[in-house]
Amino acid sequence: MMARETGSGPAVNPVLVEVLRGDVVESRHRGAVAVVDADGQPVLTLGDTATPVYPRSAIKILQALPLVESGAADAWGFTDAELALACASHNGEPRHAATAAAMLAKLGLDADDLGCGTHWPTRKASSAALNRAGEKPSALHNNCSGKHAGMLAVAKQLGLPLAGYTETSHPVQQLARDAIGALTGVDMEAAPCGRDGCSVPTWALPLPALALGFARVAAAAAGQPAGLPPARAAACARLFRAATANPFMVAGTGRYCTAVMQLAPGRVFVKLGAEGVYCGAVPERGWGIAVKCDDGAERGASAIMTALLQKTGLVAPGQYAEIPGMDLTLKNLNGYRVGEIRFAPALAGAGLPPARVG
Repeated sequence: MMARETGSGPAVNPVLVEVLRGDVVESRHRGAVAVVDADGQPVLTLGDTATPVYPRSAIKILQALPLVESGAADAWGFTDAELALACASHNGEPRHAATAAAMLAKLGLDADDLGCGTHWPTRKASSAALNRAGEKPSALHNNCSGKHAGMLAVAKQLGLPLAGYTETSHPVQQLARDAIGALTGVDMEAAPCGRDGCSVPTWALPLPALALGFARVAAAAAGQPAGLPPARAAACARLFRAATANPFMVAGTGRYCTAVMQLAPGRVFVKLGAEGVYCGAVPERGWGIAVKCDDGAERGASAIMTALLQKTGLVAPGQYAEIPGMDLTLKNLNGYRVGEIRFAPALAGAGLPPARVG
């Protein structure tokens, strides 16, 4: 249940995660959670889930639907690893950059055609190696290069101009917008729209709508199309399989999304978005998950998602140490235990019902 300030003040989300130093709570992460089934029925609601949030990169699998539905993925011979990269926020490691380059080569394009911008690889070891080699980063190292390569493939397949493909008015972005709307049930014309870090549009949606989109992906992956047209259900299932079969491509070394999908192969898809957003699809439950950590902290959002995955039975407490960034024991540089991350009562006490059968 959503907590509120006294009087007529704004809604305040519950504390879901606490960070302790010694026995004292040093930091708190407030947030909201929506878990729904493919019929849109709520399974779990915590906090203010009605306020629209920008999912940012958390919904790349939905943005990639036109890549499959348009026939571009098959026309350009994209592999499952390349489809996974189209759904990725990757580290810019050599394999990521090489895969993005291979996608572009199939299109007769190169890094200069990407509209995502350039940044150093987010994995420090990859940045250091690039620097030692006397090389500079290119747009291939941008964490969104696979998504953009997929969007260029759609444009080429449909005979659309490549110029301006990142603009909201471009047909490629309109196709992505329409796919997101169809999966989430949102009137996208009325949804707030901003520009994402990689320059494509991002639309703000309520958490239950985001969760519904991922529940429909989950249902399609389980062979239950949940009212989706056959081609769209097939595209959802194909992207789910590609991403979960190639978890390294979705994020990379030392990343939460990759580690979780490696721990539960083929059973869950999770995807981080900027500013404390996570989305997930759990086919065996037919559930979609959407999380927003108020302060935008990845630490808090990852902890919330971990608690939910534990409640589904996909991640056991003993596996936390295997998930990068989610060893709940905090240690300093000398290896001393200095504190812990724990689920606050609002999250720890939230129950999820047994899986529905049939």
